[in-house]
Amino acid sequence: MRVLSGIQPTGNLHLGNYLGAIRNWVKMQDEMDANSACYFFLADLHSITVSEERETRIRNVREMAAALIACGIDADRSVLFNQARVPAHAELAWLLNGTARIGWLNRMTQFKDKAGKNREGASIGLFVYPVLQAADILLYQATHVPVGEDQKQHLELTRDIATKFNTDFGVEMFTLPDPYIPKESARIMSLRDGTAKMSKSDPSEMSRISLTDDDDAIAQKIRKAKTDPEPLPELASALEGRPEALNLVGIYATLTEQTPDAVCAQFAGQGFGAFKPALADVLVETLRPIRQRFVALKDDDTALDAILTKGAQKARAVAQPTLDAAYDALGLMR
Repeated sequence: MRVLSGIQPTGNLHLGNYLGAIRNWVKMQDEMDANSACYFFLADLHSITVSEERETRIRNVREMAAALIACGIDADRSVLFNQARVPAHAELAWLLNGTARIGWLNRMTQFKDKAGKNREGASIGLFVYPVLQAADILLYQATHVPVGEDQKQHLELTRDIATKFNTDFGVEMFTLPDPYIPKESARIMSLRDGTAKMSKSDPSEMSRISLTDDDDAIAQKIRKAKTDPEPLPELASALEGRPEALNLVGIYATLTEQTPDAVCAQFAGQGFGAFKPALADVLVETLRPIRQRFVALKDDDTALDAILTKGAQKARAVAQPTLDAAYDALGLMR
């Protein structure tokens, strides 16, 4: 089993990133046997589709590496690196551009969402970055890719590209990756609007719990989180139509590794005046050690660069045979 997943180094990780993805990465890492491997990368090549100053991009890559390590990613047990240190990602993406079809990319909903009404003014990179995503995965012969609802379409595209390349050139080169669906998958919503995902792009700091928030900030944000006047029911199914209540119960359940029904049973009949302090306490105890590790590491550029360089060396060694085989299948002499 070879698992691969990436994250854009946009800075300011929040609770939704941690519970929705990163905590599951740590669990996958911890469950791997000697014949399996996890590859986790910072997608800095993807990040150039958004305008960002040079120093900001460099800082974001290092801080994201520090955050992943603080959350439990072990660079000795997993391969942790940034894309730009492995040129094979960009090389294979260009080779796969000859296989991918415009019609396939035209159907990608994320481009439509991100480009909006400015489709003609959007960068080519934003349009073709699903091909780079396919290269990210196929380069390592990944067998499994953790995906959420918004990434399933990209994995399907990756499989289509791999199948067409293998068929067109009569090779059995690329592994067709399967989606990895975590046993526990959390969808964390905004603290101000239970119908919208928690996001760093929300202008309100009160909408999210950042992994760098101190204990007092966490408690304050939970205390002011939007709720309703009704008490908690005995069963989670009774929270239908109460998105903010359902979100807070879901966060508590995920943090304590209980079911939402178990949480409702524990607090049944009580209002949020009792529930919110309990949730704040759990959040504070969970996030405090992550914040402390992050703060200790985030400004140690030498240590972070050494970790990313070491990971890139491992990644390059694994990626090179696939890249060489792709050049050979295409009849490109180097």
